[in-house]
Amino acid sequence: MPHLIGERVMLREYRHEDLVPIRGWVNDPDIVRYLSDIFLYPHTLESTESFLQAMMDPRPDSRSFVIADAATELYIGQIGLDSIDWKNRMGRIGIVIGSSERLGRGYGSEAMRLLVSFAFRELDLHRLELEVYDFNERAIRSYAACGVKEEGRLRERLYKEGRRVDVLVMGLLRSEWEAEQSDCGEHGSPANI
Repeated sequence: MPHLIGERVMLREYRHEDLVPIRGWVNDPDIVRYLSDIFLYPHTLESTESFLQAMMDPRPDSRSFVIADAATELYIGQIGLDSIDWKNRMGRIGIVIGSSERLGRGYGSEAMRLLVSFAFRELDLHRLELEVYDFNERAIRSYAACGVKEEGRLRERLYKEGRRVDVLVMGLLRSEWEAEQSDCGEHGSPANI
């Protein structure tokens, strides 16, 4: 699969050398607090190696990428479409920036724009969706800047950090994305969260 190249990031394939930076965040509480409950317990080296191998083995219902620095190709995070439903032309987005120092600098927004463009132009999907915790305000702003809209709220869906939290369901339709492209030019909204 070809690389998807933006101004500062590229979306590329997973590589064996990505194990070290992935290990750097899988047990980092500042990163995993925003992720699913599979990160409730420490991840062993073996489980991270298994994950990386699974990402390098193609699956028909997913398209996964490393978010890398466009100049150096070094790992920043990861993004992908999972649970692709080819009949109904929809996919579920997942993303993580793998270091606290890189959060809030626009890497995720740029990666999201690249993935959305790929999903609609190359995969011919109709709908993209994701879920996000209500306290992850940075991510919610970033998704909104990329045109993703809140569609619903699963009230008190999870117990996280000693309290009940809502999960927002967000989505983007191809027609909304196309309208945004015609309004903002080829690269979409200039907002960079």
